[in-house]
Amino acid sequence: MKLKLYKKINAYTLTEILVVLVIIGILVLLALPNLMPLITKAKTTETKLQLEHLAKLEQSYFFEHSKYSNNFNEVGFIQETLTTDGKVGNANYKIQIISATNTSFLAEAATVADFDGDGTYNFWQISHRMNIDFLLVSSDD
Repeated sequence: MKLKLYKKINAYTLTEILVVLVIIGILVLLALPNLMPLITKAKTTETKLQLEHLAKLEQSYFFEHSKYSNNFNEVGFIQETLTTDGKVGNANYKIQIISATNTSFLAEAATVADFDGDGTYNFWQISHRMNIDFLLVSSDD
């Protein structure tokens, strides 16, 4: 009785796999410039939602204390770790409260990187009136 020790397995060769990977890489390089505005828009939407959340927390704080706060802990807002702070960071914008008085507040979100490489950094501001304003600041580097 003869035992068959080796059985031929149908598979792709290393060359075929490398050719497919090169083609995929070329397609990604062609598509990436078209996707950059979409990526920037997604990051902007994230920022607007965070600013609106902070404004609602400030409103709640105002209803309880009859004044606005300039302290994240008092209003219950938690700033996500920034992408520039290490591998675990998710936030693309640094949010800070610019001013808080008895009658108004102003918060700002500033980009931590130039997303589309055009030399401009995006800034967003929100006030106690829940108005979100876009500011564009050019880099002098």
